[in-house]
This record gives sequence, C-alpha cells and structure tokens, in this order.
Amino acid sequence: MSQKISADVLICGAGAAGLTLAIELARRAIPFRIIEQMQDPFCGSRGKGIQPRTQEVFEDLGVIDRIVAAGGTYPPQCEYREDGSEDVSDVMTLPAPTDAEPYQIPLLVPQFLTERVLRERLQELGHQVDYGVKLVAFEQDEDGVTARMAGPAQEVVERFRYLVGADGGRSFVRHTLAIDFPGKTLGVRALVADVEIEGLSRDFWHRFGEGDMARQISICPLAGTGMFQVQGPIALDGDVDLSAAGLSAILADRSGRSDLVVTAVSWASAFHMNARLADRYRVGRVFLAGDAAHTHPPTGGQGLNTSVQDAYNLGWKLAAVLAGAPNDLLDTYEAERRPIAAQMLGLATSLLEAAKAGLIRRGREVHQLDLCYPGSRLAMENPARDNGALAGDRAPDAIMQGAAGQQIRLFNLFCGTHWTLIGHEVEAGDGPRPRPGLHIHRTGPRGDLIDTGAELKTHYGLSSGEWVLVRPDGYIGAIVTADELPSLEPYLAFVGLEIGSDGNGR
Repeated sequence: MSQKISADVLICGAGAAGLTLAIELARRAIPFRIIEQMQDPFCGSRGKGIQPRTQEVFEDLGVIDRIVAAGGTYPPQCEYREDGSEDVSDVMTLPAPTDAEPYQIPLLVPQFLTERVLRERLQELGHQVDYGVKLVAFEQDEDGVTARMAGPAQEVVERFRYLVGADGGRSFVRHTLAIDFPGKTLGVRALVADVEIEGLSRDFWHRFGEGDMARQISICPLAGTGMFQVQGPIALDGDVDLSAAGLSAILADRSGRSDLVVTAVSWASAFHMNARLADRYRVGRVFLAGDAAHTHPPTGGQGLNTSVQDAYNLGWKLAAVLAGAPNDLLDTYEAERRPIAAQMLGLATSLLEAAKAGLIRRGREVHQLDLCYPGSRLAMENPARDNGALAGDRAPDAIMQGAAGQQIRLFNLFCGTHWTLIGHEVEAGDGPRPRPGLHIHRTGPRGDLIDTGAELKTHYGLSSGEWVLVRPDGYIGAIVTADELPSLEPYLAFVGLEIGSDGNGR
C-alpha cells in the first residue's frame, strides 16, 4: 500500500474510552485522529459512577481534581414505603481512605461532565475531537488500516497504522470485523432521563416502590447540575412517553404524589438491559475498547469505569509498539482486559438481580481496586511469591520521604508515561542501567527514598534487596530478588525498554 500514513492511530468514538485513549496517546506524542459521528458531544448522565480505581487513573491523567469539582458524592437514599414511612440509609459503604488506597469513595459525576473534563484535558494536550465524521468502511493489510470517513463536506480516505473501535454497543467496527457479541438480554427494559423537577429535595436519592418491577422508580440528584436522573423499569415493548408531561405522569403514578412535576427534560432514553462480551478484542491492526467490546446493565456503575481502564491499558501498549517494542505486546491487551470485562459483567448482572428485590447497597466489590492480571505475560516473579503484593496486582500507594526531607507519595513517582523501578534496601549502584522511559529509585544507603513508615516494605511485602517494577498503568509488572535482576532485561526489552548498542534505550 503506497498511500501515505495520515496518523498512527484512528480512534472511532469520543466517549469516555475514546477520550481516555486519545489522552494517553497525546501524552506520548503519538499522532492520532479521534472521530465521532454525532454532531455534538453526548449530553446525558448515563454512566454517572466513578469508582476508586478509575479515580486513580484520572489522577495520573491529571484530571482528578476537576472530576471531583464537577460532580460530588452519592447522597443517602430515602426509601418511601407504601405505609407512608421512610427509611434513610447510605447507598455505599464508605471506608476511610488509607495510604495504600487513597480513593475509597465512589463519585457521582454525570457522564457528560466527565467527558467534558476529558475533552478539556485533551485540548490542553493540543488535540480535539472531529465531530460529525462517520467511519463508513475500512480494510487492513499487514502494514496498516485504510479508512473511509464521511464528514460534513465530503468523504475522505486516510491511512493509519492502527484503528481502535470505541464506538459503543452497536459498534460499526465490531460488525465490520464480524466479531461475535454473545450474551443475553436480561429481561429488563428501563427508562433513564435527566430532568428538572419541582417539589423534591436534592438531599436524597429518592426511591419509590422498591422490589416491585412494575412500579419501582428512583430519582437521584445529579451532582454538578440542577437536574435529577430518573430511572425505572418499563414494559418490555410499546411506546413510552418521555416528555415532561409523560414523565410527570409516571412519577405521580409510582410515587403516589401529585406535587412532583417535571418541568424540563434534558435527555431521555428507553433501553433494554444487556450483558454481552465480544469474542475477540483484536483482529490484526484493529482493536475494540469500551462498550464496543462489552455492554453492562447499569447496576453497580461498572460500564464506564471498565471502558476507561480498557483505554488506559491499550494506550501505553500501542505507543510502545509504535516506538519499536515487539508487536506481541499488543496481544496482552485482550489477554488482560477481556477476563476483567467478563468478571464485571457477572457482578453487574448479580447486582441487577438484587436490585429487582430492592437491595442496592454497594461495597468494595464495585470499587475495582482488587482487579488484577494474574497469569499475564507481563506479570513476572523471580522467584515465585506466595504472599504480599504479587506481579499483576494493582500497585499500592505509600507515603515515603525523599532524601531531601520532603514527603512523597508513590503515586507521585508513578504519575506520567514512564515505568518505575524501586529497589528496597539496596546499594546506590545496584540495579539495571538507566534508559529512557524507566525511572529508577532506591531505598537504603544513599538511596533517594526513605521508607520512614515501612509502608513500601509492608504494602508490597518486600524483603531486603528485592526490586519492584511498576507499569505505566499502575500495575506491578515484576518483582525480583537481587540475584534475579538479570531476568529483568528480557522483560524490559519486550515492553520497549531495551538497552541499545549505544548504551541508551530504543
């Protein structure tokens, strides 16, 4: 194919997954284009829960404070019973943050506000979404992907090294690749709407008819806005009136209150809940991410979070391969992320069954802090470990002290696009040779870090002389003893951090 490459990556879809991937590529100076067939950004609240693990991702992307400022936390729920009584309780169990897990409280941020923050971050990095551009065809060969796109003025054909379909549950990219999307429709159809309502306090997540799938309705104040999100099951077929008058009638019927009046509707949808998982995440130079690869029922707030973390996993791997790492590195994307999606689909489906019975309390199981990649090709231990942190686990945070006397969080050291290697109680000259893309730190004599509270030792289960390698996406890549340090070199070469003949990295 002689056509000139327009950019390294084409991202199809500008939801949370596509925007996260674009930020990851932009941070690494990878040329890309991100297109969205809609004329304007999505305006609904659909995925409103931001789980603690995703908050860690957003810290690394440089947006966590803006995300928190845009939204808020979940209010307590007020359940209204048929006998006129009310029961107020917390929706979430809220353990206190720890040094190892600084984010413990799920956030409530309407999806359109989350995506606005991500777009602003992308613009800071010098890029923007091309709206009103639809991918209408593509084909690939061993060297790249040729894409035909219909824009506002004309169709264009451009060539890219890779294509990522982040184009939602009805993904054109997935259909074109003929990738099966098995799963099931869960027998629940629901309405969701962002509305303004008179007569209702914003202090609670209001719930009526819990456990009755014919009359159940919930009304949640949307933090960062003056709106509420209305959710409730509806008949499996037939039209539903999603106008202000229609929604007011539904609220009156299900709440038994005539004072609840919907005065405006910003966005509304009626949808069938599905749990589906793509058979494959990759065909050659084309990948699926986010809802294009998996669709979840909304229970538990897992869909958007899983999608963001797909992109966070894929982004650094694409950049590494484009910089010279072996192409096999990209196989680890599906190997790591597809089992996670399967696990989250199972969780969301079980939570849906509980919600049908009126049980909606959420705990650590939805936080995604315990997700890991056991058995991954990128998880190496020499020798094998049976306690403490393991390769493939999420890398804990810890409070350290720099040699200059200032407090340092491990997350501060991890933040960025690099890998991080830390030697525990090692000598100043120990460790592999420096190279671009690898930040090396040491505790011990003349080390740049001081483990004053033994948090590194405790959270990672390290013994004197051991080394821990942390990936750009905040997972432990390897833990090795001093005697096994040479085994790190093949690993580093596989991820694109090989020492070249001139003594530098690639």
